[in-house]
Amino acid sequence: MARKALLSDAGTVVVLEHDSRILADNPLGDPSRRKLAVWLPREYDVGARGGLGRRFPVFYDMVGFTGSGIAHLNWKPFSENVAERAARLVREGKMGPAIIVFPDCFTALGGNQYVNSPAIGHYADYLLQEIIPTVDREFRTLASREHRGCFGKSSGGYGAIIHGMKYAKHWGAIADHSGDACFDILYRCDWPNTLNELAKYRRPARKAGAYQPASPAAERALRAGLDDGRVKRFLDAMWKKHKLSTAEGHAIMNVCMAATYDPDPRAPLGFRLPFHPDTGELLEGRWTKWLEHDPVLLVPRYARELRKLSGIYVDCGWRDQYQIHFGSRQLSRALKAARVQHVYEEFDDDHSDIDYRMDVSLPFLYRALKP
Repeated sequence: MARKALLSDAGTVVVLEHDSRILADNPLGDPSRRKLAVWLPREYDVGARGGLGRRFPVFYDMVGFTGSGIAHLNWKPFSENVAERAARLVREGKMGPAIIVFPDCFTALGGNQYVNSPAIGHYADYLLQEIIPTVDREFRTLASREHRGCFGKSSGGYGAIIHGMKYAKHWGAIADHSGDACFDILYRCDWPNTLNELAKYRRPARKAGAYQPASPAAERALRAGLDDGRVKRFLDAMWKKHKLSTAEGHAIMNVCMAATYDPDPRAPLGFRLPFHPDTGELLEGRWTKWLEHDPVLLVPRYARELRKLSGIYVDCGWRDQYQIHFGSRQLSRALKAARVQHVYEEFDDDHSDIDYRMDVSLPFLYRALKP
């Protein structure tokens, strides 16, 4: 395993290269050799030189869609990257020193939701079975769930709350910033825009005049959520581009969510669509598969696991352009109804560039996970 250290006043960033057995031969052909960045606070080296062998709680950063963990260590204009922010919070006495891990879970579909999907790859297993043991082996962590947490925004926030539900034996606390919730509002209203993008790759192409439905056999396939070739042509075109439009970016995001929430190895591309691509009709049987992953609806099922966490933090801007504030409110209400202790806050902002909210969530995690 290769290792490179980057030193600064904000601590030390160590970049490892990890060969994943779990991601090998994933269906998208994404690389199984990944960079894994780890931030060590200044106190880590001070303790080592003093021979103290001090160990630290660990936070795992689940970045949002189209992101990669190491990107959270990039220079930011008029702001701080995550390492700089955490170092400042420690200096100011708002939290104690902790290790922060930045895994790379990017895919050819723009990212994933930190869950296992046979159409994308087993990224939950990758994190839990490979990354956590690697970090605990290579660094002086407090290697137990009571001192290990995860946080993220958007898709990363979704990953955090889902991991808190399904994998509480690995995590002690989670923080969810603007995480995907209430799919009926978040995704359902955006799919017509995606269908319009996919229609550009329909064959035969549309011509002016009366709408001609597909043949009976093709129509049955479309109503079963199967790709008639347009999704594959869309993806092939996107993978050749150097820049995606906003509409194309949203379309590939929804395709990624279909691969996440309704995978089917028997289907073309390994997943099914939730809408008829020509008429826009909701395919109830397919949409039901999506709703099985909606955190709002999952709370009753996983309430017992959620109660095992020592801290749950959720927040969202009340002007979120993806309407996630409505889902966040419903999530908080469901948690309260299930008697799951949590903190829910809203703030005057939208979905974009809200890393400053980590000034609240990182100290929260430290208080929940500290020795």
